[in-house]
Amino acid sequence: MSYVHVRDTTEAEGLARSLRESPRLALDCEAAGFHRYSDRLCLLQITTADDTFIVDPLAFDPSDLLRGPLEHPAVEIVMHGADFDLRLLERDLSIRLRGLFDTQVAAALLGESALGLQALLESRLGVSLSKKYQRADWADRPLKDGMLEYAADDTRYLVRLADLLLEDLRAAGRESWAREECVALEESATAPSEDEPEDPVTRVKGARDLSPREVTALREALEWRDEIARDRDRATFRVVGDQALLEAVVRRPLDGRELTEIKGFPKGLARTSGEGLLRRFDDVAQLPDTALRPYPRNTRRGPGRPSPDVEALAERLKDTRNRRAELLGLDRGTLLPNALLIAIAQAAPRDEASLARVDGIRRWQVEAVGPALLEVLRNRR
Repeated sequence: MSYVHVRDTTEAEGLARSLRESPRLALDCEAAGFHRYSDRLCLLQITTADDTFIVDPLAFDPSDLLRGPLEHPAVEIVMHGADFDLRLLERDLSIRLRGLFDTQVAAALLGESALGLQALLESRLGVSLSKKYQRADWADRPLKDGMLEYAADDTRYLVRLADLLLEDLRAAGRESWAREECVALEESATAPSEDEPEDPVTRVKGARDLSPREVTALREALEWRDEIARDRDRATFRVVGDQALLEAVVRRPLDGRELTEIKGFPKGLARTSGEGLLRRFDDVAQLPDTALRPYPRNTRRGPGRPSPDVEALAERLKDTRNRRAELLGLDRGTLLPNALLIAIAQAAPRDEASLARVDGIRRWQVEAVGPALLEVLRNRR
């Protein structure tokens, strides 16, 4: 066995010793959102200088064991695509990771076209990983040996990959770019969300074309499904799909038999819980027009559409960004996202200091493309 399975504090003693002796760790997390209602943290894979450990946070609380090394800025934590995992660690274990080096970030800043871990391991190390358990239910217990081996592979090669990417970053003069992006990832994981709650109907394809009464019924159907999913601890789409619910709203079945005739609507669900859905539909049918909630008119967040002058300036900035991205061998969005170009056009900075104050821009972006953008801004008509 090429890993140590840690399920209690006694089994964690070896991990604790290895953590104390390792100034550099590889870390990955597995969650259950694809199968379960909650996307709770189900597994942590940690490769130290000595071994690879598979830690089961559903069996015991590892937060006190892991907090010290994961929050110590002098301990480098190598991860791949860390954004979601950082939020899991903060939410479920109250761990605010520091010292991140994200290999996906590094690969993007080197202009790699394929940023997935499997693709990078194959191209950089000649390592081919199994895809057998990509959709595994990590909340299921006991975990199969093959699942544990699959999980261990996610960190076993990460440090070697990081070394190769770091060497190329230094050769290209871009190590500071990656470090800045990684710090930003750390900070974003603990930043409070300012987004307003999303109306669930906006996630259903075709809901925009429904009448106000049908939209109201769809909200009720989504709430009905959500309650069942929470009770059964299943992902909502595994209870019943969006399109089956949408068709139920439009067809307004009169009984459970008609509900089972809808394509994609599980017959067992119709038999056991269909009456509750039909009652909700009946309640909506009795509502006065003034109580209906139509499809939201505007689901866009943030400021409205920029003025024509700002849009025209943003297009000129985009052309400059595109040429610079091609020269640097970077994806255009990696160098500077379009939304940030619009913010720059609106702010119209005149020098690098004011450009650096535009919300969301990084120091490395000012360095990489700032002079070219400022030239456009200074010469605009």
